[in-house]
Parts: sequence; C-alpha cells; structure tokens
Amino acid sequence: MRFMVIVTCSENEGALPSDQFMADMNKFNDELLEAGVLIGYDGLHPSSKGARAHFSGKNRPTVVDGPFVESKELIASFWFWQVKSLEEAIEWVKRCPNEGETDIEIRQVFEPEEFAPAFSDEEIQKEKQFRARMAANAAKK
Repeated sequence: MRFMVIVTCSENEGALPSDQFMADMNKFNDELLEAGVLIGYDGLHPSSKGARAHFSGKNRPTVVDGPFVESKELIASFWFWQVKSLEEAIEWVKRCPNEGETDIEIRQVFEPEEFAPAFSDEEIQKEKQFRARMAANAAKK
C-alpha cells in the first residue's frame, strides 16, 4: 500500500529547522530508505512564494498570491511511503523527529485498480502506461 504522509505547520511557516533537527530527520529518512519504505519526499517553500487558484464551477479560476494567512495549517513537507498497512505507517510516524507544533496526516494513495468500477480495463491499462512514462521521464532528469 502506498501512503502520502503530509507534514503540516501552523506557525513559523518557512522558518528553517535547527541543524540538530535536520540531522535527526536525515537519519530518519535513511532508516525509511533502508527499510524499503521511502518512495519519495520533499519539503516545500513557504506559501509566501506560492499562489492559490480557486475554482467555482466552470468559471475561470481566481488566483491569489501567497502568503495564505487565512489558512490555519499549511503543508510544509511530504513523503510517499510503501508499507503493508496504515498501522505500519502509523508506527513509522511515531518515530519521526519533531521540533515545535506539528501535525502529520497519513493518507492512502489510490491504486489504478481501485477505479475499476468507474473505468474499463483498457482505461486502467492506459493509466498504468501513463505512470510508467512519468517514471521514465523523471529518471531522465
């Protein structure tokens, strides 16, 4: 099962963590990698460097520049993990280093086969081919 593990922050968005925290997090990421859990991860720049598009029906979206002060929580970073169950993902999250007020959300990623009731076998195969092309493109860069 694949999971997206989302780290949110509510204060000091964009503030760089301490050197000790980064060392602890690098060690944790190494453990995830060695265990075969880690598929991918990244940290995000603060919302002040981003933009948000709001869609309403078929109208053109309204775009606003960050920061998003009306948001109570913003995504600071994320991982993609491959584990056997939600319980295993939770056990890994419990080992995660922390500094300050943080929430970590664990969400299972849909697999193409889970869309079988809505899509034909041909459409599911096209999706798998599309994903393979994405992986190949990422490997080229």
